[in-house]
Amino acid sequence: MALFFLLPLFTGLVGGYIFKKSTDEIGYFVGIFAAICIVLGLIFAPWQILLLLLIFTLTTTKKLLRQNEYKIILDEVAKEEPLTPDNREQVLSKPQDYEVEMIRKYQHIIY
Repeated sequence: MALFFLLPLFTGLVGGYIFKKSTDEIGYFVGIFAAICIVLGLIFAPWQILLLLLIFTLTTTKKLLRQNEYKIILDEVAKEEPLTPDNREQVLSKPQDYEVEMIRKYQHIIY
């Protein structure tokens, strides 16, 4: 297995680190160069490495999707719960918005 794909990959990682730490314009150029190097490193990577990367991506995506679905279900359950007397009291004790009648004036004449 040829390991020449590691050269642009590590160059891209170092460039990404410089991009994160730099606040000047050169940091943006280094960031673009880092992105190009990482893409080239992945293009030149052997199929075994690409397969491992694909498996890793699919498993982490499924885990994140499950976490988001769990949060959504919890939010829906929390919204559907009936108000307990304590919660009802909190809702009733909120300040009410009063309508304010606007006094309209045009050239100092109230209408």
